[in-house]
Amino acid sequence: MANLRTAMDAAFWDLNIASPQNLDGCAKAVPGEPFPLDGARASRALRVQQLSLLGNGFPLGIIPSLCASPHKELGSFSLQSLLLRTSISDWWLGLVGQFRPKKLVSSLKAEFSFGDEWELPSFKDVARHFLDKSLYSIGLFSHIPLTSSSSVLLSSEAHGERKGRYKKFMFFQKLPYHDVTVEAAWPELFIDSKGRYWQIPESISLDLASLAVDSGLRYRFGIHKNSGHPQGVYAGYTDDPSTFIMPGLFVKAAFSYEKSRDLWRQKETNEDLIIKTDKGHFWRPAYDVRLKEPHATVSAIIGGACGAWFRGDNNMLNLKSRDDGEGISKKRSSLSADLFGSVCYTFQHGKFRKPYGDLTRVDAHLDVCSASSFIKSISSICRPSSYTRKENHLSCPRLRVTFQQQVAGPIVFRVDTKCMVNSPTRGGLEIEDFIYSLSYSLRLLRSGKVVAWYSPKRKEGMIELRVFEF
Repeated sequence: MANLRTAMDAAFWDLNIASPQNLDGCAKAVPGEPFPLDGARASRALRVQQLSLLGNGFPLGIIPSLCASPHKELGSFSLQSLLLRTSISDWWLGLVGQFRPKKLVSSLKAEFSFGDEWELPSFKDVARHFLDKSLYSIGLFSHIPLTSSSSVLLSSEAHGERKGRYKKFMFFQKLPYHDVTVEAAWPELFIDSKGRYWQIPESISLDLASLAVDSGLRYRFGIHKNSGHPQGVYAGYTDDPSTFIMPGLFVKAAFSYEKSRDLWRQKETNEDLIIKTDKGHFWRPAYDVRLKEPHATVSAIIGGACGAWFRGDNNMLNLKSRDDGEGISKKRSSLSADLFGSVCYTFQHGKFRKPYGDLTRVDAHLDVCSASSFIKSISSICRPSSYTRKENHLSCPRLRVTFQQQVAGPIVFRVDTKCMVNSPTRGGLEIEDFIYSLSYSLRLLRSGKVVAWYSPKRKEGMIELRVFEF
């Protein structure tokens, strides 16, 4: 089944987007914006766990990544490694390190070039470049099990090119029919639909969610508190931050109903699992159990969300004008309610077992992120005189397409694309985001893969381990 739960998860503050900006490998999606690409969602596995396994397949356990920095002399290329990992039963402690080599190479090159032709720089001069703290980042992560159904995750990061430390706390409690999550961060990193990063001095959230099911009714309830004004990580942001990450206390509840129907499906048989050769019978499972059956499926989700602000400067936001730099006030509604929905068509050819040409898959989502904004947009088309220059960015549906093609054996090439569907008079289809990725499926994990992805929009890329995820 296609991943439709992003439609409801995007309304809350705990949706993780894969990002190399932090050592934990993720940033929070800004809620109330167009649904992110499925390929952009962060792995469910913790970054320490990923590095522990990925390190076995890389020289010296060093994992490369691409991440832009506000300080251009540091470059985008960085190297990560798990420096220490110790565990006792279910408790573990991990130390992650990161190194950016560009500035060091440039500094050493300049040191040797500017010196006298016959005189080598002193050890002290060379060591000074290696000891530059802006080159390094370090993070300490710990998982503490409290009971068989509850645990605590603590983390602290220090980046040499940034001020202060990044501290996070997460408590998870599994109930018979619900999951309870408490998260807090000082500060928290958010990313919006335009690929811009915002840093919130303090972010605290409590979330209660019904257990995930293949289809049927799901619901969530959350309380979130932001303290401090969001600051852009990079210079040059011309738009104001979303009101959903401004200071205040917000309560939100959401529900959704999900349904899926197969147009046709070729079930797995014993002949698929066991092949007969001259040397005998051999077991040949699919490279990924979630991609083992060719099919065509139509699925849909519809839901609603309502929320209320309980505090925050009388719901008046002080934002900075783009034109003259003077402060302006923007009214924020204390109550909100809306509907959302998504329809998906999935087509898969092949069983992902043979060495070549055994997997071609397309997932096409049509998303309506805000029913009220969409209806207003339709009304403005029918009545052109009422159309205003400033249009709600949620008023247009989004088309998200995921294409996967087997390259050879367990290697799959994937492209995720998101387009804004507008009227022909306003530009038609407009590409908003796309991500390229190359994955290597691991049969031993049944549905696990090593994914190397790159986002041209964010100019970022990293290598992740993803388990039971599309």
